[in-house]
Amino acid sequence: MAGKVYLIGAGPGDPKLLTVKGLECLKQADVLIYDRLANPMYLKEVRPTCELIYVGKASSDHTLSQADINELILQKARDGKQVVRLKGGDPYVFGRGGEEGEMLARHDVAFEVVPGISSAIGGLAYAGIPITHRDHASSFHVVTAHLKDDTGPDWDVLAKLEGTLVFLMGAQRSKLISQALIQAGKSKTTPVAFITHATTPKQQVTVTTLDDMAGIEVKPPTLIVVGTVVTLRDTLNFFEQKPLFGKSIVVTRASKQNRTLIEKITDRGGQVIEAPTIEVIPVADQRELEQEMKQLGNYQYVIFTSMNTVDIFFQNLDEWGYDARALAGVKVVAIGKQTAAGLKEKGVKADFIPTLATQEGLVELLNPLLTSTDRILLPKAKKTRPLLTDQLKAHVTEVILYELRLDISGKEQLINCLTEQTVDYMTFSSARTVEHLIETVGVGKRHLLKPVKLVSIGPITTKALEQAGLTVYKEAKEPLIDAMIEVLEEN
Repeated sequence: MAGKVYLIGAGPGDPKLLTVKGLECLKQADVLIYDRLANPMYLKEVRPTCELIYVGKASSDHTLSQADINELILQKARDGKQVVRLKGGDPYVFGRGGEEGEMLARHDVAFEVVPGISSAIGGLAYAGIPITHRDHASSFHVVTAHLKDDTGPDWDVLAKLEGTLVFLMGAQRSKLISQALIQAGKSKTTPVAFITHATTPKQQVTVTTLDDMAGIEVKPPTLIVVGTVVTLRDTLNFFEQKPLFGKSIVVTRASKQNRTLIEKITDRGGQVIEAPTIEVIPVADQRELEQEMKQLGNYQYVIFTSMNTVDIFFQNLDEWGYDARALAGVKVVAIGKQTAAGLKEKGVKADFIPTLATQEGLVELLNPLLTSTDRILLPKAKKTRPLLTDQLKAHVTEVILYELRLDISGKEQLINCLTEQTVDYMTFSSARTVEHLIETVGVGKRHLLKPVKLVSIGPITTKALEQAGLTVYKEAKEPLIDAMIEVLEEN
């Protein structure tokens, strides 16, 4: 079976700057070979069976040589795999994608190139610097500071150009760039900008002049921009004005539920630290639910108390040949607006949503509605609060769909961030996330949470935080992700 290789540009850092075609290729990949500068969020887009191979290269630290990377790409393609080679920026803009393409062509391996947004353009835009402008620059010139055999550009030519000069990978050569351009006749007062971690929440921009840039120390990845377009930054700097820009926020929700919250935070400029404390594990034997579905006509209500319940319930329905029509004869109850939105995506509109998105709210809603003969099907997680069942005992039949286990996959990163005091906020979406976080961090390191502003989604979660001896910074006005975002933005 013939394999194929896709050389894809991942863009400058913001995960949403990947092209539509690039995302499609990721979702179909058998093997993903990725660079240091490719956003790690892309790893969530591939299939569970996709093989992930990291080949990241820093200036003096190569995981694999380029020759070894070429051999790896070639071998995987010859194994009949759909191979995605994901590279930061654009694969053909100083990404050595051209060399990889030549190698594949020599060995008659099919390949495609999916262009990406080069940091030379996208990175400048997020820093408020247009690479061209009618009043400042009618051309631009992109130069790499890492050249083969240490040969340099023609500085005399570059110094005479009136367009914008952009140096990639130049963090460690700023003094050389400054001296060479000035000696070649470039004005010492020419504006210069250093853009570090462009298009990410860690973005930092330093504005200086060609003469003074030699004394500025920055770490890679950094872009260097030379030209009067730099003076437009104060007017066009949109990215750093976002409400959560520069804020570091820990998300403790289960990994599968993280995406919406992460997107809302990153869209507002925040940096997300994923520390899922809960792992959702569907029970191996779902025959109990299957049996109840066969006699669903005996029930008057079905209650969904979480998005996990919705996802696993409908996944089972699909496997058994059912769809949303299976619920046509019953009243569907969602614990809150978020769960109702999840049901709507499955083609089901909730008949009832309590004012208060808690088990107490469900009891208050249903008590006046229920007759003595009404029956309720309650698909749920193992070991959840028993209030709903206790209060409506005569009506409820429980079916266990999944259990919540401790997830320590993000423990090391979380402890490091807390120790270095680089966390501004931590969000909690349930009492269980609180319990598991305490277990993850450990009693001996609970003091690391004191400087962090803890945001709770609702009263039950707040109570769990307080019982754990932690101080709640603020509680969301409603038990919704959007309400938690509002708390972060208000500050």
